[in-house]
Amino acid sequence: MSSGSAFNDEKGGSSSVAEPEYGHDPASGGIFSSDYKRHDDLKEMLDSNKDSLKLEAMKRIVAMIARGKNASDLFPAVVKNVACKNIEVKKLVYVYLVRYAEEQQDLALLSISTFQRGLKDPNQLIRASALRVLSSIRVTIIVPIMMLAIKEAASDMSPYVRKTAAHAIPKLYSLDPEQKDQLIEVIEKLLADKTTLVAGSVVMAFEEVCPERIDLIHKNYRKLCNLLIDVEEWGQVVIINMLTRYARTQFLNPNVNESLLEEGNTDGKTFYGSDDEDEEEDEKDKKDKKAEPLAKRKPYVMDPDHRLLLRNTKPLLQSRNAAVVMAVAQLYFHLAPKAEVGVIAKALVRLLRSHSEVQFVVLQNVATMTIKRRGMFEPYLKSFYIRSTDPTQIKILKLEVLTNLANETNISTILREFQTYIKSMDKDFVAATIQAIGRCATNIGEVRDTCLNGLVQLLSNRDELVVAESVVVIKKLLQMQPEKHSDIIKHMAKLIDNIQVPMARASILWLIGEYCEHVPKIAPDVLRKMAKSFTNEEDIVKLQILNLAAKLYLTNSKQTKLLTQYVLNLAKYDQNYDIRDRARFIRQLIVPTEKSGALSKYAKKLFLALKPAPVLESPFKDRDHFQLGSLSHLLNAKAGGYQELPDWPESAPDPSVRNVEVPEWSKCSAREKRKEKKVEKPFYSDSEEESGPTESADSEMDSGSGSASASASEESASRSESDESDEGSESDEDDEEPKRAKKKTQEVKKAVRQSESEQSSEEERKPQRKPKARKTSESESESDESESESSESESNESESEAETRKKKKVRTRDLKPVKKEAKKESKKEMSLLDLDDFEPSPSPQATPVNAFMSSSLATDLEGLSLSDGVLAPAAISPSSSVKTFELLHRITGEGLTVEYCFSRQPFSPDANMVAVQIHFTNNSSSDVSGLHVEDAKLQSGMRVKDFPEIESLAAGETTTAVMGVDFCDSTQAANFQLCTNSKKFFVSIQPPVGELMRPLFMTENEFKKEQGQLMGMNEISEKLTLDSSCRNEHAIVQRVTTAANLSRVPCGADNECRFAARTVTGNSLVLVTVATRAEGAAQLTVNCDKMLIGTMLVKEILQALTQ
Repeated sequence: MSSGSAFNDEKGGSSSVAEPEYGHDPASGGIFSSDYKRHDDLKEMLDSNKDSLKLEAMKRIVAMIARGKNASDLFPAVVKNVACKNIEVKKLVYVYLVRYAEEQQDLALLSISTFQRGLKDPNQLIRASALRVLSSIRVTIIVPIMMLAIKEAASDMSPYVRKTAAHAIPKLYSLDPEQKDQLIEVIEKLLADKTTLVAGSVVMAFEEVCPERIDLIHKNYRKLCNLLIDVEEWGQVVIINMLTRYARTQFLNPNVNESLLEEGNTDGKTFYGSDDEDEEEDEKDKKDKKAEPLAKRKPYVMDPDHRLLLRNTKPLLQSRNAAVVMAVAQLYFHLAPKAEVGVIAKALVRLLRSHSEVQFVVLQNVATMTIKRRGMFEPYLKSFYIRSTDPTQIKILKLEVLTNLANETNISTILREFQTYIKSMDKDFVAATIQAIGRCATNIGEVRDTCLNGLVQLLSNRDELVVAESVVVIKKLLQMQPEKHSDIIKHMAKLIDNIQVPMARASILWLIGEYCEHVPKIAPDVLRKMAKSFTNEEDIVKLQILNLAAKLYLTNSKQTKLLTQYVLNLAKYDQNYDIRDRARFIRQLIVPTEKSGALSKYAKKLFLALKPAPVLESPFKDRDHFQLGSLSHLLNAKAGGYQELPDWPESAPDPSVRNVEVPEWSKCSAREKRKEKKVEKPFYSDSEEESGPTESADSEMDSGSGSASASASEESASRSESDESDEGSESDEDDEEPKRAKKKTQEVKKAVRQSESEQSSEEERKPQRKPKARKTSESESESDESESESSESESNESESEAETRKKKKVRTRDLKPVKKEAKKESKKEMSLLDLDDFEPSPSPQATPVNAFMSSSLATDLEGLSLSDGVLAPAAISPSSSVKTFELLHRITGEGLTVEYCFSRQPFSPDANMVAVQIHFTNNSSSDVSGLHVEDAKLQSGMRVKDFPEIESLAAGETTTAVMGVDFCDSTQAANFQLCTNSKKFFVSIQPPVGELMRPLFMTENEFKKEQGQLMGMNEISEKLTLDSSCRNEHAIVQRVTTAANLSRVPCGADNECRFAARTVTGNSLVLVTVATRAEGAAQLTVNCDKMLIGTMLVKEILQALTQ
């Protein structure tokens, strides 16, 4: 390479002529090329008046930066364009400035006024970029400007800008730590932010600036738990680690009473059988000592907030990001009850299929976990078997895990695996395997002899390294029972001539010296051989030769006195000063002279003292005091910035600090609004009998139940307060379940008493309310008009009648069905707090589908296990507002008129079928007999359930029958033949898309959650202008529910109406939102995973709202 190109590299130029840098002349590659000509074309483009040239230049410059090229000399030319009006150019200029603002601080300072103007730009990306550049200028003089910018950005409308403000906080703190107090105020403000985009970034800022201010987290704890699932992955990791430390300070140890439970239950160790027998005995002794204080201690009850954290993090074990899975695993390991930790094992084993770097970190943590929670990973033993393709570090960690998992039941399998590993070509791995065999022998007494014999067989292996490592491990095992294994010591003494590995030779010499009384004939001969080769041995071997000589001199001085003196003389003149010092020390100790002190009397005790057998422990034994998944745990040393995992508190801190108080005035105003809505706005929800809080709404309808309504409204107010104070305290549901059931029983009893007092008046009303058969289409249109005029009063009556009917049934059954209703509720899994999200008012407008029985009421009655007769749709005539369709015209049918409508009631024989009510009128002069259905020609998957045959229909009479059709969630017609005894008529029933669904009760929170999962291609939005007669909420609800069989969903916003349903066959969720704007403008949104149904439904509702 020429010196010219080297010079260009230093300046960030191109490293070869084949890839010239933009703006660089390839011909001017010499050493004398003038530097100022570099990037000339880019500078000209940046000075141009055309935005297109500037944009092209900026793209090239950003591309250079991305490739790692140095573009700092373009800073003056770029910074001039910071005030450019073109948004695209401005974005790229800010990208460049963020990269080089620290290096060119003086030039960046000149443009600071432009950055400040950028902070007020209407484009959120420009505002965020301006703040990012401003926080990158590391000059203390602009700290006040940065502080002001961060405070403004923290209140910005855009969550992206608020996220950038959170990122700027640690930068400002590192520049000027004195700003900490002001920054904490900003952090406190941003922690209250409810958007998922900000959550991760602000917690990161909290961790950097003030991790000790745990009080800032109290009010936001539940919100963070609930947002966790939707935060971006790296934000999840930061939040989970922070919440782990928070939980360790705020909740009690869930395993604190574990010993008490185990004492009462002998089979308590079925899952975690990891403790040794000795440890169990020690624990029993401790239990006896602590029996009295533990007996007084209350049984452990988990804090609902502790449970909330565990429940909300559990789904993240399925995350695609290994760091998130690892964070949840460490949270469960440090916080969860012992019986629940097992869920993390499967997730961690899944990560072992990832890259080797991820495997390394995961195995480090698994190795630590297996020491305390061995049983957790035992079912996945085979997942830790070693593959030949694994790197050495991974192999050694898997060996560590296998060794930790070894117990009496699986040791034979593990030892068979180890036998295979010894044949590996990887020498380090082989050595680690032999050490693992030694550890298994130490930990499991039953296989000690087997392991020892196997290791002795390895002494005849051709591979010297295998032999050497075996010797070292055998030496440690023999220390446990040396008297039983003198033959092994003799065998090893014979190997001294062949083994050349210093550590192995030293181990053999130590063994012979230590147990020389077991091999009295061999030991002196080994010393003789060693004396010959003393000068050629390694230092570690020489030291052991000196030790052997000293021990033999003290036990067998007759045979070894001269040899010892010879070895000591050789060592006296050795080059290594350690060996010379050792020789002098031993000589003075074992060969007494006049000068030697009293210590020589104790030489034998010093050299031949009983030495404890070495304990072969896992290197991961004490690593769990570091937080799992942290760098400190990985290095087994405290890394910079590491925060210690706090100890569990002795007594539980006050849990009320996590309750969020709602201002009293806001609750009152919200309540007043709700009361107004009860009169003005209809509420399409007939499942009031099911939900607790709506009892207050029901009771207010009755004149004689003032006290009942007051108590119920107080209760719902307190519930709504607790809900508003915390979005995420769903965990209270488990604790309050029994209370709810009890309350439910009391409410039903109260309802029965009310119904008894009203029974007589309701009985008088009933005859007046009986539906009349429709005779002609004219009378039907008249009734339509009359009903629209008096729909409010009629629907109130019909609702009260339906309630009374239900209450009577409850009374006659002696309240037994209440339990079944409660069970049905629990199946729906509607949490207590979800029901409290709102206080629905009774709808003055009943379901337009059926004036006598709503579909949800029918469901309620079905839940009370009434007979099918009560629910038989034939017994309940449809309301005149239900749209009817002609099936057979009077002329075609030779006097027989057949019409049909969709009754919107559950079809009791088959829930997956749509109930079709068929109305027969005989306009002929003769009777019609044998009315039935034949030869149904259906599309694949569709089914028809015939109505029972109508034997005879007299002239001038009408009758009604109900049939069920499974349309398979499609609007294709069901074709069949309608037959009498003498005629056959080909007919078809084609359903509108709105009739293919059944209403679904949902809370506002559930609606938002489900809608968030049905975005993108599953969402269809249309803008529309509402008809002049359809500008109020009442009219919108009426028209939407007439067009489609939907249930109204409560909504806090005044300008939105929400509806929900599920398709009858496929059970697919359908969510509809009508958001009104000024001057009759509105937006219709339909969310459904079946795009075809969503598209057709949009057209139907659009037509209904714009007519």
